[in-house]
Amino acid sequence: MHEFGMAEAILAAVEQCADGRSVRRARVRAGVLLRIGEAALGRAFELAADGTVAEGARLEVVVDPVRLTCGRCDRTTTSDGLMAVCPVCGGTDLAIEGGDELVLESIEVVETAEVPGDSRRDPADPPG
Repeated sequence: MHEFGMAEAILAAVEQCADGRSVRRARVRAGVLLRIGEAALGRAFELAADGTVAEGARLEVVVDPVRLTCGRCDRTTTSDGLMAVCPVCGGTDLAIEGGDELVLESIEVVETAEVPGDSRRDPADPPG
């Protein structure tokens, strides 16, 4: 299950961005060529996040298509899989772009009423 290795990498990035704050949700973009099982990645993330700031966080996965440019008709199209022929002219001389990226797009942290050690006062203000 290659999803577990990806889940660990996502978790590392989430923890770095969270900076100690609890995470409610993380969103990643994954290229279709990674052949990620979204449910498997979600479960792997859940297991990897156990005991971390991301414990209980929901992982949203957006799968990005691959871009294909035909060398015969110069048309560019996208695909959710690796196409063997150009859908416009039937050519097989296809240049592949993207589809293999894994990007942490955003995280949502749990807001707290009070941040420890941060009274939001100017240190020069008198106490009280």
